[in-house]
Amino acid sequence: MFVLEYKVKPKPRQIEAINEAIRTTQFVRNKVLRYWMDNRGVGKVELFRYNTRLRKEFNFVNDLNSHACQAAVERTLRAITRFYENCQNNVKGKKGYPQFKKHSRSVEYKVSGWKLSDDKRHITFTDKKGIGQLKLIGSRDINYYQPEQIKRVRIINRADGYYVQFCIKLDPRDTIKPLNPSKQATGIDVGLKFFLVDAQGNQVDCPQLYRQSEKQLNRLNKRKSKKYRKGQKQSRNYHKARQGYAKKHLRVSRQREEFVKSVALRLIQSNDLVVCEDLNIRGMVKNHRLAKSITDAGWATFRRWLEYFGEKYGKLVIAVPPHNTSQNCSNCGQKVEKSLSTRTHVCPNCGYIDCRDRNAAINILQKGLSMVGRTKSQASGDLSSSCVGEILLNYGESVNEESPRL
Repeated sequence: MFVLEYKVKPKPRQIEAINEAIRTTQFVRNKVLRYWMDNRGVGKVELFRYNTRLRKEFNFVNDLNSHACQAAVERTLRAITRFYENCQNNVKGKKGYPQFKKHSRSVEYKVSGWKLSDDKRHITFTDKKGIGQLKLIGSRDINYYQPEQIKRVRIINRADGYYVQFCIKLDPRDTIKPLNPSKQATGIDVGLKFFLVDAQGNQVDCPQLYRQSEKQLNRLNKRKSKKYRKGQKQSRNYHKARQGYAKKHLRVSRQREEFVKSVALRLIQSNDLVVCEDLNIRGMVKNHRLAKSITDAGWATFRRWLEYFGEKYGKLVIAVPPHNTSQNCSNCGQKVEKSLSTRTHVCPNCGYIDCRDRNAAINILQKGLSMVGRTKSQASGDLSSSCVGEILLNYGESVNEESPRL
């Protein structure tokens, strides 16, 4: 699925209509979830039938497009299905029991309830909520896609305004020209001192975007807290301060997204095989001393973009277990215990000395190369067998020579 996003600037009357549509979506989702809780064992058909009953019972639900109500039910179904899957797979910790929504920020339409203008620069929402026509502001041209390719349309409320998203059914590999094979492979070790170090020794510094903006965020948060009145209706100045605080957070998250996107794209364009660690980030952030730094680094977002670009450009991305990648010697395979503060790998067995992160990246690459041809990648991407063979020829001799374990 390919997503195009446009900024819109609705009028005050339209803002009220959009917010009402979002609240209606939240109401439908919560009512359907309550029905599932009270009638455990009901299936998909019963939930959609209950949605139909809600439309007959409440006029404000009937005013929303029927497909938008169905999309709200589908969100509930996804939460319920994910909960059951986590229980069946014995996922550690909380299983993700579905929760009621308190602050929804989007409403989703399917193939009805909206209409594009002839020049495709305006969109009109045709249900009874009264949103009306909105001008699409953005550089991406939707004229390249057929109307039947648009499967979903979302209106999203963010801190800096409202956006309209078009979800287009399209293979990302059809939108670009395939890259020529680079006949290169690399392993990457992500960290907090350096964002990543690859097997060739290249380093990318960690930008620490949240740390750099932390003083400004604290100042904005303090300003917001001073204007908060417990048990009373909040003033307009409070909402202004709250919006300024949210905008700053949104700016930091967008900077982080653009940073990891550019790093992931460069890696995919310069390598045919990229091996990374399959990190349990959810468990790692439970360490209260490192949680803020790990979240600021954006490892999960980086891996998601790495897998996306790998699939888009036809490159192979493999996620390998991270066990002992930092401890084992990449030259002889001997385990060398070291703490996080030890930044240099010194092997007492063979005398090999290297940067701790580069040593880990080489171990990650070795694990990935041992998996190629034996099992399908845990991540995504396609690579021809001839390319894999050439990569193995380039790296296989040195790996076997340096590490007798493989």
